[in-house]
Amino acid sequence: MVYTIYRKQQIPASLDEAWDFFSSPGNLTRITPPDMGFRIQNSNKLEKMYPGQIIHYKVRPLWNIPVKWTTEITHVQQPFFFVDNQLAGPYRLWHHQHHFKEIPGGVEMTDILNYALPGGFLGRLMHQPLVRKRLEKIFNYRVEAVNKLFGPVKNSTNPETK
Repeated sequence: MVYTIYRKQQIPASLDEAWDFFSSPGNLTRITPPDMGFRIQNSNKLEKMYPGQIIHYKVRPLWNIPVKWTTEITHVQQPFFFVDNQLAGPYRLWHHQHHFKEIPGGVEMTDILNYALPGGFLGRLMHQPLVRKRLEKIFNYRVEAVNKLFGPVKNSTNPETK
């Protein structure tokens, strides 16, 4: 079964400023919960994202167990979107789209994450109480971290989870 998380967040920055921040893999650590132990392993972590870029991580998604994770940046249309897909890691499928568009007062960032778990029935059983709950916490942390870095868009609503 494929699951989806859909998030929108408004950021008081220009499209170029938002792109510069979010297209730099080195900034992922700044918007990921510290308890995940998120670390980029390859030396190109400071390069801007480009199609075909491979990024190796170590992360502790559940129970503080370290997991190796490899993603590929498959699509980039600067400054409007990029897509990362898991090549190796804890999910059977991980397809994460990041979209950016100008709005009055800043940028609207939209995340669309499609993911599937390994383990058949057991994976489906663990989805809601464990995996989905953890992913929601990660995205909630990211909203807070981005708000601390950029601030909220003034005179606007900031939709989060749908």
